[in-house]
Amino acid sequence: QLQLVESGGGLVQPGGSLRLSCAVSEFTLSDYAIGWFRQAPGKERAGQEREGVSCITDTGRGTSYADSVKGRFTISTNNAKNTVYLQMNGVKPEDTAVYYCAAAGTLFGRCVLDGLRYGYWGQGTQVTVSS
Repeated sequence: QLQLVESGGGLVQPGGSLRLSCAVSEFTLSDYAIGWFRQAPGKERAGQEREGVSCITDTGRGTSYADSVKGRFTISTNNAKNTVYLQMNGVKPEDTAVYYCAAAGTLFGRCVLDGLRYGYWGQGTQVTVSS
């Protein structure tokens, strides 16, 4: 059973930084695209409708970012640790959300910010940006 476990969330002040981790097990990153998605408070949505934040291809060579986080967030992988990271810099109150990582095994060298394409999801980690 594929598993994804997020960590690293917490309370951070506006303008601060946070690094989220997504540890995966029972599969290797080289076989799956990984995406980060978020769900803001009060916006209950099905998993497929969460806002796409960033993704990285199975090869690790391609990335994509939502316009709202470009230049502030960076996605990366450590294949030896089977972990994907989301470095969040210059955070804003509107970044407050539950952040989820997800895996897609059928994108073959691509990644997209469409939750419908991801079949495996973690449980999420809360990020709160507030002074």
